[in-house]
This record gives sequence, structure tokens and C-alpha cells, in this order.
Amino acid sequence: MEPSTSDMHSTAEIPTNVHQVVPPPHTSTVKRVKTKLKETFFPDDPLRQFKGQPLNRKLILGAQYIFPILQWFPNYSFKLFKSDLISGLTIASLAIPQGISYAKLASLPPIVGLYSSFVPPLVYVVLGSSRDLAVGPVSIASLVMGSMITEEVSPTTQTYLFIQLAFTSTFFAGLFQAALGILRLGFIIDFLSKAILIGFMAGAAVIVSLQQLKSLLGITHFTKEMGIIPVMRSVFHKTDEWSWETILLGIFFLGLLLLARHISIRKPELFWVSAGAPLASVIISTIFTFAIKGQHHGISIIGKLQQGINPASANKLLFHGNHLGLTIKTGIITGILSLTEGIAVGRTFATIRNYKVDGNKEMMAIGFMNMVGSTVSCYVTTGSFSRSAVNHNAGARTAMSNAVMSVTVMVTLLFLMPLFHYTPNVVLGAIIITAVIGLIDISAAYLIWKLDKFDFLVLLTAFFGVIFISVQYGLALSVGLSIFRILLQVTRPKTVMLGNIPATNIYRNLHHYKEATKVPGFLILSIEAPINFANITYLHERILRWVEEEEGTTTENLSLQCVILEMSAVSSIDTSGVSLFKELKLTLKLKSVELVLVNPLAEVIEKLKKADEANDFVRADYLFLTVGEAVATLTSAMKGQSPTMEEETYAIVTEC
Repeated sequence: MEPSTSDMHSTAEIPTNVHQVVPPPHTSTVKRVKTKLKETFFPDDPLRQFKGQPLNRKLILGAQYIFPILQWFPNYSFKLFKSDLISGLTIASLAIPQGISYAKLASLPPIVGLYSSFVPPLVYVVLGSSRDLAVGPVSIASLVMGSMITEEVSPTTQTYLFIQLAFTSTFFAGLFQAALGILRLGFIIDFLSKAILIGFMAGAAVIVSLQQLKSLLGITHFTKEMGIIPVMRSVFHKTDEWSWETILLGIFFLGLLLLARHISIRKPELFWVSAGAPLASVIISTIFTFAIKGQHHGISIIGKLQQGINPASANKLLFHGNHLGLTIKTGIITGILSLTEGIAVGRTFATIRNYKVDGNKEMMAIGFMNMVGSTVSCYVTTGSFSRSAVNHNAGARTAMSNAVMSVTVMVTLLFLMPLFHYTPNVVLGAIIITAVIGLIDISAAYLIWKLDKFDFLVLLTAFFGVIFISVQYGLALSVGLSIFRILLQVTRPKTVMLGNIPATNIYRNLHHYKEATKVPGFLILSIEAPINFANITYLHERILRWVEEEEGTTTENLSLQCVILEMSAVSSIDTSGVSLFKELKLTLKLKSVELVLVNPLAEVIEKLKKADEANDFVRADYLFLTVGEAVATLTSAMKGQSPTMEEETYAIVTEC
């Protein structure tokens, strides 16, 4: 029903209570910089616990912050130790065969994998903040390190140099990880999005599995390349090296391990089945191979392993020479990957058990763990998905379970190494395949497909890049694509036209809410991103296009009067962004159109006010807190215009 003339006149006389837009309270530049740095590097405010505490208490809290073991060890009890003992022994049964397997995956001597399961866990017990994380070698980092170093150095003909480069890369990985934690730069690893990690891990799992065809088929001369094409070419070009005895043994133990994994997935309370299956497979296959003298029937065995605990390797670290760049690059890439995996695993189980894991502490713990490890014959280690899951399900209560695992590995290194002499390599290959197959998360990939097609494209880029090109280039391509998306979002910010929801004072996207209608004489736009030098040209051109399109739909009696920019989502602006409003004001003035700003936030209005010394383009009567107030006030101000214009615009307001 249309309002009568008297109703319209009476409503027009009602004064509008308009809220003023005011600049924020003055703060000094030093204080603003301090606040910005704090929010960037210390969002968790780690020093808040020290406020108001006496000196001796501050010293205790400082020691506990640096060494988290001091938080829980004073209250450690025998009851807690029993739980940690069981879980530690359980993960040791998994860590021993996995350590040997992953070292071979990295083209390192198998014994290095056990070394890496002995010292690093002890370091983590002191510095780590997770109760569930079980540390040691992992498949992805092993694969990446092995493949990157192999590109320049042969692990067979240049074994000693290869080992030196592996230890040096581990040192740089640890240095990079610790630096991220100390400098509070953990946000760097956030560039590895969930889509990247899912695609990357799935691709790496495929490549790792295909690499194990060497062991499963008994091939002795196998390609060192990681791509799927050279791997499959090598498989079918070496059919004369296939060993049917090895194939049968591999199929049997692979089936056994997959069955154990399936049982544990279906019935989580039987977690010990999949946890103990790798060690059981190693024992059974070793006894069987020894009994039939498998090495004389085409079954490749590990051979003699060095006995004794970790020898020092600080003298093997190379900080000069032609391969320094390779070790730094390998260290950074493996460091990022292992850090991402470790923190993701730690946070996952912390959420399940309702406690907090400090990401920066974890970075420092994993970093120092690798730096120390590189000096005692260890290669890059982190928290493992599979071992941490077993540790959690076995009832671990504190990080002491890592110490139990470490002691168990130490006993193995000192006394049990001869028992692994006849362990067939095919079983190690089966263990690796079973471990990495869990990295292929189809359900998560499907969810990403449903939620965001671009993210799914990133996922596919990571996946196919890894399996067809190389591990590091697949990762680089997917990260590059993600950064390209961010750049698009920065340079092409979203700008939408708003309309009024009938009978309300609410304004929403016209293309989203079909009931929303345009307000005659007004062009209401919402800018939904910070304004900076990278997007001012686009915003200027896009807004003027909106204006031209709107002018094309107006009549002589109903022309465009105001452009209203709703700026609630514009969180920041730079000096180039300020110039955008000056240019818009001038351009629109030539068209007899006013520029109105709605709800500019603190930083934005402060900079606009400072830049507008002549009070030219940030006038108080063209600043409003809400679109509704802007439309109502400006409509009242248009009373001197033609009756048609007044009726049309005012009818919209009275509907509100």
C-alpha cells in the first residue's frame, strides 16, 4: 500500500538521529608499532603468565616455558609411568622396523634409521609440549631428502659423501625449524594449506609405494628417479630380474600387514594388532629366510648391521664446498614438511584430549632435536602420524613414552642387531607401503572438491606434480598456485552491489538476496577487502563501471545522486588507497554525484582524515555508521529535487 502525501510529509519532518563517524583516540607511532608487532609475532601473549609474579616464581615459569618437562615431571607418578611404559614398548615395536625401512627410503644405511629413533626422542622428552607425539623418521621427509640429494650425489658410488650431505641437511632443517620458533615465524608454514598437504602426501604415498616395487619384485638395478613414468619403465624393462620367491613373500606379508591395518581401523580397541604387525612380520620373515637360506634363492636381505649406539657425526657436517646450496635447500624443504606434519599431529591429538600444544615450542623442540641429531648420526625426524596414533591409543600419558621407546631402541642397537641380518628387504618394502597408504585421504579430497573447486585444483596440482615431475617441484607448483590465488584476491577484491530488504533497515548483496531491491538515486557498493596499492586501479575502474551501468538505467527524473561505499570489511588502507578516494571524489563530482562512506574502520578513517587537510573529500555530512542512516539522511536532504525523485527515494525509506 502506497503512503499518502500527508503521511510522507509528516514522516519527512521527523529528525533523523544520525550517529557520527569519529576518528580513533590518538596513539603514538611507537605504541602502534608495538601493538602491530605483538599481534603479528605474539598473538598468544606468552609473557602474560609472568605479570604480577614475584622474581622466584618468574624464574620457575621461565624454566618451565623453555623446558616443558619441568611442568609435568615434578608430579610424575608410578601410575603414569605404567601407562607410558606400555605405550612406549608398543611404539618401539613399530619404530624399529619403520626406522630401518625409512632409512632405506632415504637411501641411507638402515642403521641410521635406528639411530634416529634413539637420540631425537630423548631431546623431545625435555623440550616437547605434546603428550601424544611419537617422534622418529617419517616417510615423506625420508623420500624428499633421499630424492633431492640423489639428484647430485649417488648413494651407492658416493656413499660417504651422501651420508655427510644427509646429516648436514638435517642440521640445516633443525636450524630453520628452531629459528621459526625462536623468531615466532611459524605463520610461514601456513602457506602449506590443507589442500596442498592432502595432495602432496597422496602423491608422495603413490611414489613411495611404487619405489617399493624394487623390493617386492626383487629387482636389483632400479631407477633412482621418483617420477611414475621412469619407475614403471624400470619395472617393465627389468622383468628378467623379477624373483618369484620374492614376489610370493611380498604378497603374503603385504596382505598380512594390510589385514592388520584394516582390523585396527574397524576396531580401534585392537590398535595393537597393526602396531605389532610390522615387528611380527620382521621376526617371522627373518626366521623363514634364515631357515630356507633365502639369500641363495633370490631373496635380498639386509645383511650385517653395525652394533652399538650412535657414533658422533659432528665432524661429518659440511659447511663449505659445492654441495652447500643443496644441503640448505634440502634442509629447508624437509624442515618445513616435517615441521608441518609434527605440529599437525600434535595439535590433532591435543584437541582430542583437551590440552594445548604451543606451536612455537614445538618448532623449537623439533628444531633442536634435529640439530642435536645431526651430530650423532641421525637424519631428519619429526612426529609421525602412525606412531603417534599408536602412542595415543596405547594410553600414553606424557612424553615419557618417547623415552621408553628410545631405551628400547638403545637395547636393540646394543644387543639385537645381529638378529636383523637375514631380514628380507621385501618385508621392509611391505611395511613402508602399509605405512604410507594411510596418507591417501580420499574422503578429505572429496570434501575439498565439494567446498572449493580451486582448492581441489591446488590439491590435484600437488598430487600430479609429485607423481609425474618430482616431489619438490610438485610441492613448489602447488604452493605457487595457492600464492597466485592469494594475489588474485588481493588485486581483485570482491565488490558487490547492495539493496534494501523490504520493510527493514538492512542492506544486502542484490545477487545473494533476491528480495533485496535497489534504492532509487543511490548506488550502494560494499568493498570486502583491504585497500592498497595492488588493487586501487581495479577498484577505481570497477566502481566507475558500476556508476556508468547505473547511469544507463536512470531517467531524466530519476538520476544517480550518491555512490555509497560500505567499508566495514576494509580493515586497512595504505597511502595509495587514500589517493583512490581523492580520485573517485573528483571523478564523481564531474558527474554531479556525491561520494558517501559508511562505517570506515579506525585505521581507514584516521588516514583519510590526515590526508584531507582541506576537509574536501571526508566531510562529516558524508560519513555514516550504517547504510540505513546514510540513505535516510540523504533522502531527506533531497527534498529540493523534483517530486518524482523525492517520491521514489522517500518511498524506499518509509518501507524500512
